[in-house]
Amino acid sequence: MIFNSVTFLLFLAIVVPLYWVLPRTARLWLVFLASLAFYGFWRVEFLPLLLVSTVTDYVAARAIDATADLRRRRVFLGLSLAVNLGLLFYFKYLIFFADNATGLLQLLGFDVEAPRLSIVLPLGISFYTFQTISYTVDVYRGFIKPEKNFVLYGCYVTYFPQLVAGPILRAREVLPQLDRRPDFALEDLAEGFRRVLFGLFLKVVLADHVAPSVDTAFAQSVDTYTALDVWTLAFLFGFQIYFDFSAYSHIALGCARMMGIHFPENFRFPYLASSPRDFWRRWHISLSSWIRDYLYLPLTGERVRDRSTGGLEVAGEPARGFGRTQALFLTWAIMGFWHGANWTFLFWGLHHAVLVYAYRRLEPRARRLPERLRSLGGFALTLPAVMLGWIWFRAQNLSDALHMFARLFDPRLYLSLGIRENTALLTALLLVCVLAAGGVARALPDLERHRVAWGVAQTAAFAVAFTLVFVFLRPINQFIYFQF
Repeated sequence: MIFNSVTFLLFLAIVVPLYWVLPRTARLWLVFLASLAFYGFWRVEFLPLLLVSTVTDYVAARAIDATADLRRRRVFLGLSLAVNLGLLFYFKYLIFFADNATGLLQLLGFDVEAPRLSIVLPLGISFYTFQTISYTVDVYRGFIKPEKNFVLYGCYVTYFPQLVAGPILRAREVLPQLDRRPDFALEDLAEGFRRVLFGLFLKVVLADHVAPSVDTAFAQSVDTYTALDVWTLAFLFGFQIYFDFSAYSHIALGCARMMGIHFPENFRFPYLASSPRDFWRRWHISLSSWIRDYLYLPLTGERVRDRSTGGLEVAGEPARGFGRTQALFLTWAIMGFWHGANWTFLFWGLHHAVLVYAYRRLEPRARRLPERLRSLGGFALTLPAVMLGWIWFRAQNLSDALHMFARLFDPRLYLSLGIRENTALLTALLLVCVLAAGGVARALPDLERHRVAWGVAQTAAFAVAFTLVFVFLRPINQFIYFQF
């Protein structure tokens, strides 16, 4: 079941009213079973895998809390990590490593054939694996106590709004809200509906209509691209993935809000960022904060802070472990590889590592500049640098990506277009719209003071969005991040 379908809207129309009228025990069972049904609509045979991960961390967390012996606590934590990461490796990376190992052996002169493996990647495994790992690690660190009610804990892991593509939630953010239902508020229902509608607009009106232009252009031979084509495609896919992924997050937050549950924001106009660090405080915030707290900070030896805002900054110098630079590049390599079993994703991660490293080196010197000039200059450098990173993400293979980057350094290739002119015009229009939307968002506090004008503008925007979603709502394309 996917969000951009009538089936899901009917599912939501049944679950939300029942959620508000059922008593606590029945309500928890409703959320748990409805979430399993939501996931089972895709492939019911992968439900046991989801439950194995859920049960493993439920048992491991309680075992960790039940003993003060550090060695035993580490054993149970290791068991949790081994099961979760082992399943992730098998389903997501085994074919990749088998193919690359075979290629290396053949290069060395060994007569071997690649094993014929047919493994289907379970939907959302990267997301719910990270979520259950964070729960066990937080219990181990003493941040939270383990949940004794298995159904309540199961609701946290499988909660359908964010099960497939996030946000990656911390137990302390969600478990109390699932446990104690707030009083019904019409404001929550209205805000939730607004977020769902806005998310559907981003998906079915924008992302799905940009997708054909992206697919057609990337299907061309890279030899036909000019430098302007590469820039155009980097920006165009950057807009597509932003519309698509932020759409999912908006719908997830909206569905939860309809049930009185508040998720932390996952996107805050990332393309308005004034630095690479600022970008990762705005883009996929739940992932960047997870990577920082459960990978980057432990690598540096820094104290892990009990929070969930985005970014990879460190408060001070590392106390032990890797240096900041080594930890930065290792973390980003793993983060890139988390997105997919392809060398292109590894290079996408390293691309961002280079950006963050360069910012760390240049930022002390930039402080001498006037604040406004620093902000505008940072934006002018950050946006194209981030957009170029999407080439690694979207290219079919490493060779194509490298070829596209090479074309940027040929001055003769800046004199013409190899793709359709309409594609370049669409990209320019989207850039203007995204920047304008960011400007409107910044001006909201002032605009809301003019109640009549703001009310008319909201009503008009709602009517247009509702009409377009009604016209275009159909499950043509799944969300991009489903494949991760």
